[in-house]
Amino acid sequence: MTIDVHSHFWRFPEDFSADFIRQAQRARGGQPVDLRVRFEDYAASAPPDTRTIVFGGKARLSGVWVDDRLVADYVAAHPDRLIGFLSVDPTQDGWECELRAGREELGLRGIKLLPMYAGFSMDDARLDPLWRYAEQHALPVLLHAGTTFIAQAPLAFTLPRLIEPVALKFPGVKIILAHLGHPYEAECLVTIRKHDNVFADVSALHYRPFQLYHSLMLAQEYGVWPKLLFGTDYPFTTVNASIAGLRALNDMLEGTKLPRLDVNQIEALIQRDSLKLLGLEK
Repeated sequence: MTIDVHSHFWRFPEDFSADFIRQAQRARGGQPVDLRVRFEDYAASAPPDTRTIVFGGKARLSGVWVDDRLVADYVAAHPDRLIGFLSVDPTQDGWECELRAGREELGLRGIKLLPMYAGFSMDDARLDPLWRYAEQHALPVLLHAGTTFIAQAPLAFTLPRLIEPVALKFPGVKIILAHLGHPYEAECLVTIRKHDNVFADVSALHYRPFQLYHSLMLAQEYGVWPKLLFGTDYPFTTVNASIAGLRALNDMLEGTKLPRLDVNQIEALIQRDSLKLLGLEK
């Protein structure tokens, strides 16, 4: 079974500001973007036994706001395949009520945060109620880490090291840093090595193959392969494309003396039981 820990559901373009959509074209070389989500398209581009964590996102600063009820409805339509996470923007009034409602009323089983998109730091003490709630109710927390195409989203709030005081203060929370913290992958890897409760996903990285090769070689040298989780970032890419990209990384080394990635570890990453690691297997 493949577990995709990083996929999205939203209405496009309704859940985005015009400015977000305009800036998102940077991710496509200036071309218009189509971020529509359809489960049928997702399923057609993934192995049939794939299970998937899905979330929306809330970040008023950057112009994205997805109602958690939409995510819950999407999950309810495919309960055998999907696990839903709620999202909050801690810079906005009422976020603690949304946090409780997401779990207690909608049955969502984890939390997605967008620190740089919303303009807050991962280690801001004002988030302590969120971390306490997550620890109390065994809710994994996945945070966007790494860069973005949105100009007003502060890079200062996306550095992987910022999660360290949280990991120490709330050791019962399973934390996932998205995208290996790119382009701060080395910082991300040393952070997850230090803290048993912190993991990283490899979503949305395969289309920069040399950078991903270098990052996974660092993971190999640091001995942290088991802390890496498979993810896609759908609809930006798909499960099949992500798997193919991982499996092809060593191919570009042909004719060189560069060290090879351990193919057994790549397969273990693709097949990792992330739900068990995150306490979501039931």
